[in-house]
This record gives sequence, C-alpha cells and structure tokens, in this order.
Amino acid sequence: MHHPSVIAIDGPAGAGKSTLGALLAARLGYLYFDTGVMYRALTYVAMEAGLDLADQAAIEDLAARVRIEVAPPDHDDGRQYVVRADGVDVTSALREPRVERNVSIVARYPGVRRELVRQQQEIGRRGRVVMVGRDIGTVVMPEAELKIFLETSLLERARRRAGEQRGLPNPPPVEQVREDLARRDGLDEHVLRPADDALILRTDGLTPEDEVAWIMQQLARRG
Repeated sequence: MHHPSVIAIDGPAGAGKSTLGALLAARLGYLYFDTGVMYRALTYVAMEAGLDLADQAAIEDLAARVRIEVAPPDHDDGRQYVVRADGVDVTSALREPRVERNVSIVARYPGVRRELVRQQQEIGRRGRVVMVGRDIGTVVMPEAELKIFLETSLLERARRRAGEQRGLPNPPPVEQVREDLARRDGLDEHVLRPADDALILRTDGLTPEDEVAWIMQQLARRG
C-alpha cells in the first residue's frame, strides 16, 4: 500500500482533528504535528507577558521573536506532544479556556500566520508527517498527497471539547463551550472550507478508531 508523504487533516475547532491525527500517525509510524498548538502557545505567551491581544504590531513582533518547538512526548502522562516556547514547557496551558477564547484573535494577524506557516512548511517538507489544522490542505501544504476535511456538528464538537476540559479547574459547561466554538467559527470562516481535492469525512457518530479505519480504506483504494 502506498502511503502519502504528507497527510493533511483540516476541520473546525473541536472536530477531533488532534485525536484522529495522533492515532493515524501512530498507525503509520509518522510524525504527528498539530499546527494549532503553535498559535495557542503564542497566545499564551502573549497573555503571560501582559500584551494587548488587539495590538497587532506587538503580537506580530512577538511571533517573530519567540521560538516555538513541538516534539514527541518526553514522559508518559497522556500528552500527545510537548510544546515549548523559548525552551519553557507550555503544553499544559494550551487548553485553558482563556487561550481557547483568544487564540483566533492572535491567529488572524497576517504577520503571525506568515511566520508560523513558514515553520510548519519546513516540518511538512521533511515528509512522513500527519499535519493537522484548519488550513493545511489549502495554505500550508497544498501539495499534500492526501487531504482529509472533517465535518462535525457544532453540538458534537462542544461535547467533545467540554470532555477535554473536564480535568481543568472550573471547567466550563457545554453550553459555554458551544458558544465559544460558534464565535470561533465566525472568526475563522475563511479557513473553514476544504481543499478542492480533499476527501470529506463526516464524523458524527464515529469513534476515532472508525475514522482511522475509514482513512486506511481510502489509502488501500489508492493502491
């Protein structure tokens, strides 16, 4: 069976891209790379530094200065990767509700996107990578041999995201998560579209294992 050098997985926030990407990468022996963690890490660093997230120049300047590294997990605590900003492990902070609410503000600045996309493309071009995000197949790696776009209802996404946040102090209720996701959908409308050659995977009612099996079937059909 031929395995593409790069597999791009796109879809809206909370669609399960990260879980699917990690499982698929493990199945194939590929690097799992969730590009969204770069934007989350930058958002966290900006807030910790007390920067005004509405100050585009300050946030773009920060993006040009801070070094964000993504690596395989270095200890067994359930995490899928380790994210470091200037050498500091920020992994546990990336799913905080305040990061969740503000990451789209940071991600929409052109200077931020240019810098982080450049780093993402460098990783993708090394090959043997499952790259996960929301504009991977259209902007970051349009040359990817296999592109998957996840479609998931807003309610299902809210339930999944609320489940991820259950272990945090004062986890938000599902309805608040649903409202946050709906607001993010509005801010991220420009990236919520599949590439013309993407395969559409509708995930409501499917387990992550079902989704991996579906993708493996697509690979088998391609030979």
